[in-house]
Amino acid sequence: MSNYDIEVKQRWGETDAYKEHAEKTAGYTKDKWQQVNDGLNAVLAKFAKCMNNGHTADSPEAQILVKELQTHITENYYTCTNEILAGLGQMYVSDERFKTNIDKHASGTADFISQAIKTYCN
Repeated sequence: MSNYDIEVKQRWGETDAYKEHAEKTAGYTKDKWQQVNDGLNAVLAKFAKCMNNGHTADSPEAQILVKELQTHITENYYTCTNEILAGLGQMYVSDERFKTNIDKHASGTADFISQAIKTYCN
């Protein structure tokens, strides 16, 4: 178990979302994990493109992408409620590991997604 896996289990191991994730992904093959993670990265890349095309986080284009992100998470990992989504949006900017990874798509993408999620959830 990686340090990341240990941290996740410590923070969220008792939650319904964690349990659902464990059940939903138990049968995932290496190829399935690659497909699911590539899909997530594709959504993040769309946010970067949206931002770079001059759209604001509260634009209809960005809000559609928030829904796409939420749907991807729900279909592939666990039910992503608006409450969970709002927490993810905060984590994308407060946890440097997430911020750095997301900003690989374009500098400022994590902040853009976080603001878009905040708008969506309010």
